Amino acid sequence: MSAPRGQFTSNIGFLMAAAGSAVGLGNIWGFPTKAASNGGAAFVVAYLFLAFALAYPALMAELTIGRHARRNMVQALRSISNGPISRFFGGLTGFGGILVASLILSFYAIVAGWMVAHLAEPFASLFGAQEAAQWLSSNSVDRNLIMTAIFSGLTMLIIASGVEKGIERWSTLLMPSLIILLLLLICYVLTQPGALTGLEVYLMPNFDHFTPDLLISAMGQAFFSLSLGVGTMLIYGSYLSQQESLPRLGALVTLIDVGIAFTAGLLILPAMYVAQEAGTQIFSAEGVLIAGPDLILQVLPALFDTMGEAGVFVSIAFFALMVIASLTSSISMLEVPVAFSIENLNIPRRIATPIVGLIIFGVSSGIIFYFDSLFLLAVTISTEYGQPLLGIALCIFAGWIWRRDQLLAELKKGHEDIEHTLFWKIWPWYVRIVCPLLILTAFVQSVV
Repeated sequence: MSAPRGQFTSNIGFLMAAAGSAVGLGNIWGFPTKAASNGGAAFVVAYLFLAFALAYPALMAELTIGRHARRNMVQALRSISNGPISRFFGGLTGFGGILVASLILSFYAIVAGWMVAHLAEPFASLFGAQEAAQWLSSNSVDRNLIMTAIFSGLTMLIIASGVEKGIERWSTLLMPSLIILLLLLICYVLTQPGALTGLEVYLMPNFDHFTPDLLISAMGQAFFSLSLGVGTMLIYGSYLSQQESLPRLGALVTLIDVGIAFTAGLLILPAMYVAQEAGTQIFSAEGVLIAGPDLILQVLPALFDTMGEAGVFVSIAFFALMVIASLTSSISMLEVPVAFSIENLNIPRRIATPIVGLIIFGVSSGIIFYFDSLFLLAVTISTEYGQPLLGIALCIFAGWIWRRDQLLAELKKGHEDIEHTLFWKIWPWYVRIVCPLLILTAFVQSVV
C-alpha cells in the first residue's frame, strides 16, 4: 500500500528513476567529448575517481535529508534547521533549488524538443512527406514552440500520474529501453570504418593532459552528471522506504550513472570518427572536437545521411535514445516545483502539474522568441552559478546544521550497523569539509 504522498514500491523503481534523472543529454554528448579532449582514458580514470570522491557523498546528503524529512526541498531544509537563521536560509536554499530546477527545465525542454523533431523527421521522409520532413529539420520558431510543447506535455503527463504510476512506472520502462538502444547502436557503429580510431582516442590514456584543468573538468562533470544541487535527488529520497540502506542505494545510483556515461562514450566517439571517415568535419576551427548541440544536430545527422537506407533506421534509434534520456531527466526536474506546490500550497497533483508545467513552458517560449540573448544566459545562471552554489549549501546543511545524532538515526534505518562502518567514519566530516571545498573549486574554475 503506497504512502499518501507517494513512495517508490521497489529498489529497482527508485534506481531507474534516480539513474534516469542523472542520465540526460549532457551525459550522452558531454562526457565522451570531454574525455576525448582531455587525454581519453586519463579523463575517464579521473572522472571515475571523482564520481565517488565528490558526487557520491553529495548525493548521500540529498538522499538522507529527503528521506528524513519526507517533504519538498523547502520544508526538508527547514525541518533539519535548529534556529530561526538556519530555517530562513533553509527556506531560501529550498526556493533557490525550485527556481534553478525550473530554469534548467525551461531550456532543457527546448533542446529535448529538437530531439523530438529529429526523431519524427525520418518517419516523415519514409512516408514521403518531404515538406513536413524539411520543416522538422529546420530551426524555426514555430517548430521549436510546437516540439517543446509536445515534450513538455509528455513530461506533465508522467508527473501528473504520481510517484508509483508516473515516475516509477515510466522510469522502469524507459531506462531499460535506453540501455538496449545504446548497446544496439554501439554494436552497429563499431562495425563501420573509422570506429576503431574513435575507440583509441577514447580509451587510450594520454597523461600529458593530466593537469589541474583535467581534474577540474572531471570534477564538474562528476558533480553535474548526478543532477545534484537542485533537489531532484532530495525529492526522490523523500519517496524512499525507511527500510532501504541509503549508502548502498546511493552507491548503486552512482555506479549506474557512471556506467551509462562510460558506455555512451563507446557510441559517441567511434560515431564521430566514422563521420570523419565519411567526410564530415568533427573538429572546430580551433581544433577542438565538436560537442553539444552541434554534435547531435549536425555531425551525427551528416553521418546518418551517408549510410543510405540503413541511416534512416540508425537515425530513428539514435534520436529515440536522446528523447528517452531527455524525458527521464525532465520528469525529475518538474517534480521539484510540483512537490512544493502540492505540499506547501495544498494544490492536488493533477492540477499542480499542468499549472507548474505551463508556467515553465511560458519561460521556454520566451527563450525561444529571444533565443540568442536568453538561451546561454539561462544555461549560465542555472548550471554555472545556481547548481554549484546550491550544492555547497546542501553539504553545509547536511554537515554543519543537521544534528549529528538525527543524521545517524536516519542512516541507521535500513542499515542498523552503519555506526561501525567505514562510511560513517569518513562521510560526516567529508561532506562537511571536503565536498564544499571541491565544489567551490570547480565553481571558481568554471566562472574564472
